[in-house]
Amino acid sequence: MTFHVFEQDEAAGRVARSAKIPGSIILAFAVIATVVAWSLLPGLFTGYDPYVGETSQKLLGPSVAHWFGTDYLGRDMFARVVYGAWSSVTSAAIAVGIGLAVGGLLGLLSGFLGGWTDIVIARFIDVLLAIPNFLLAVVIVSSFGFQTVNVAIATGISSVAVFARLMRSETLRTGTSVFVEASGLLGGSRWHILLRHVLPNAYRSILALAVLQFGHSILVIAGLAFLGYGDPPPAADWGVLVAGGKDYPSSPWLVFAPTLVIVGTVLAINRISRWLRQTS
Repeated sequence: MTFHVFEQDEAAGRVARSAKIPGSIILAFAVIATVVAWSLLPGLFTGYDPYVGETSQKLLGPSVAHWFGTDYLGRDMFARVVYGAWSSVTSAAIAVGIGLAVGGLLGLLSGFLGGWTDIVIARFIDVLLAIPNFLLAVVIVSSFGFQTVNVAIATGISSVAVFARLMRSETLRTGTSVFVEASGLLGGSRWHILLRHVLPNAYRSILALAVLQFGHSILVIAGLAFLGYGDPPPAADWGVLVAGGKDYPSSPWLVFAPTLVIVGTVLAINRISRWLRQTS
């Protein structure tokens, strides 16, 4: 009875904390909602073609007609940023999905089964953590081929170790809890304990990490695209837009516009991730 009262008090405390949503969180969600809407319905936000421009209007500065100016082929930069959101969002989602599925499973098995399974998986995680994520992504995408999908896969593989380490630590922490030991004494099977107690208590931390990794994946994917490991031009990937604009120093909006969108999106995601950690 006392244990259930503590659980109820803790749940009530989380609800009370989550009920007070700061203004920065509302702004962050608004930014993410805008980017998602760009990726799903780009035609609602711009009437310009992101791939065809007018050479008579090339390298125009930001204006009412062209919010982000035009590039060296007369293409509207705002249209290219909007249409490029689909590639950036879906690639980051694929990367997070791969890292969450593979890393979460490895960490869960490592922490729950223990023994030689834990030793082998833990050493594998240590090896992955010893390799810089960006370098590992470059090596993987170089082996698979220079495409955005391969960049997403490479980014996801490079994040496996982070998810595995957190899941393992959460599994080990939960496995030593009193209610897990009580469930075992009452006859609960290992699978019952795993699905009923371990996973529900580990998912909150994993969710916050997944949100944080989503922003990190956007940065890594944009960086790889900037270096030429993604789809080649005329693709409108955000990293490709920054790479194309760096050759025109007299038109700084070609770099500033997509860079500000990348930075704003990642900062909004990081703010949401911190809020999720505080309310969990």
